[in-house]
Amino acid sequence: MLQPRGIFPCFCHHARQNPLSSRLALMSSLHPLLSQCLYQFLAFVPPSNESLRKPGTASVMVDTQHPLTLLLNSSEGDRDLCKIQYHFGEFGNYSLVVKTLNTQTVSCDLIVNEGPINSYLPILFAFLVYMAVLAILIAGRLLMKIDPVRNWVYKKLNPRATDRMINSELGSPNTTDSVNCDPTPQSWSTGSRPRLRSLDTFRGLSLVIMVFVNYGGGKYWFFKHESWNGLTVADLVFPWFVFIMGTSIALALGSMLRWGSSKWKVLRKILWRSFVLILLGIIVVNPNYCLGPLSWDNLRIPGVLQRLGFTYLVVAALELLFTRADSGTWEGQLPALQDILPYWPQWIFILVLETIWLCLTFLLPVPECPRGYLGPGGIGDFGKYPNCTGGAAGYIDRLLLGEKHMYQHPSSGVTYQSTMPYDPEGILGTINSIVMAFLGLQAGKITLFYKDQPKQIMSRFIIWGIVMGIISAILTKCSKEEGFIPINKNLWSISYVTTMSCFAFILLLLIYYLVDVKKWWSGAPFLYPGMNSILVYIGHQVFANYFPFKWKMQDSQSHAEHLTQNLTATTLWVIISYIFYRRRVFWKI
Repeated sequence: MLQPRGIFPCFCHHARQNPLSSRLALMSSLHPLLSQCLYQFLAFVPPSNESLRKPGTASVMVDTQHPLTLLLNSSEGDRDLCKIQYHFGEFGNYSLVVKTLNTQTVSCDLIVNEGPINSYLPILFAFLVYMAVLAILIAGRLLMKIDPVRNWVYKKLNPRATDRMINSELGSPNTTDSVNCDPTPQSWSTGSRPRLRSLDTFRGLSLVIMVFVNYGGGKYWFFKHESWNGLTVADLVFPWFVFIMGTSIALALGSMLRWGSSKWKVLRKILWRSFVLILLGIIVVNPNYCLGPLSWDNLRIPGVLQRLGFTYLVVAALELLFTRADSGTWEGQLPALQDILPYWPQWIFILVLETIWLCLTFLLPVPECPRGYLGPGGIGDFGKYPNCTGGAAGYIDRLLLGEKHMYQHPSSGVTYQSTMPYDPEGILGTINSIVMAFLGLQAGKITLFYKDQPKQIMSRFIIWGIVMGIISAILTKCSKEEGFIPINKNLWSISYVTTMSCFAFILLLLIYYLVDVKKWWSGAPFLYPGMNSILVYIGHQVFANYFPFKWKMQDSQSHAEHLTQNLTATTLWVIISYIFYRRRVFWKI
């Protein structure tokens, strides 16, 4: 949301009887059944003027993202006069009319003075615009398959070349002879197999959403990270990016080994790439926000690229240690598990890592905090643990990194008013990002072991998606707050990893079927940023505040203007990646 929106003129009408209190206090909380938050003071309602028969009034603004519980009590706090639960809308104007009927009874009525706006109309309009552009592109592609239309277009674009083609003994060019719209060179293949465009498409889809979210997401709450437990659109993309990185590791390392590269040479490439990713994350795109110029005193050590670099190092080194140049054949028993059994040492390593995460999360003593605490601190949990944000994860980061070297404005700070720094890319969560990448690695192994068997690949993806979904259902009890381990992006909880892996397997299955099996979809436009992901990610961070990616808005409270700016910036990066794609320029590390 842009800002707290609902405006409340709160009335305490004068009554003939003795008033219950000379002043009333209005407080609010997120729905306590959902968040267990302390009530927060909003305003005092002054006493009514009996001589002028003028009610006391107070105006406040409240957040509209979550349902709220409003509590009206006496200024002494000894009596709760009324309680109202309501989900207010953006730019709505409401009145809470309070009347004292007698010394023991108070009536509270919520009146809608001005209805909230429909803040989703800009999204609908943007969707229709993009669908119209897509329809035009599809229609143009279909028209180009008609010989007279195609010949006319070629003649207008390049008359000499077209005349030669038409007058040649081959006759009019057919679809297979026309200019190939895919400039991908054969050297991009993985071994002797064609490159899986679905992987680049999936990576590009994740990256495009990530760029849009980082630019502001139109200032809609569901394009921002969830305050603590739960999921929004913004919480989906980073783990998908990690997942597809793991998938690419399986294909790339197998290819290099089959082409004769030694393991030592491959290891040097792994170390170099990890080092460059971490360095780029620390130096190029990662000043500690809102703390002035970059310096070692307040340098944020964790970050997105840092986590990607370290995760890549661990998973790629683990795969290199056990992979074979002839991976893809398994002579042992249980052929249905041929993509798992040859790598049982890797699975043991991952299970040990996850055991470490569980032990540290639930058994590590944290000063002044209960063991196993997974909450946001601040006013959450009725304010019992204000300095325990993130439990063991936050404590380990503050202990090893120092508070100045962490993210200073976590998403939990606004909703739960926590004051402790907390880094969503911290040390403990990196363990589960490794697990996420390893599950993506498993998807890559499936494509290797069942090459040229798309039905087997898709069935394995379905099975893995179902297994991950079942594990998530057990860990969360199919609820947002009441599970053993809630889904939490800030903590990168194991339930978050299994849930995102479930989505990733299913989404990769769909893209693989459409792009690589049926070839109904080329992967455009997501294919282009997916093949230049480092360029797009670093570029969008470095140039985020420069025109044309950003400009001074006339109305900073307008979803429509924010959405226009953010979609324009995101679309520009897709166009830039397409230009580089056509010129066969790819930034690889």
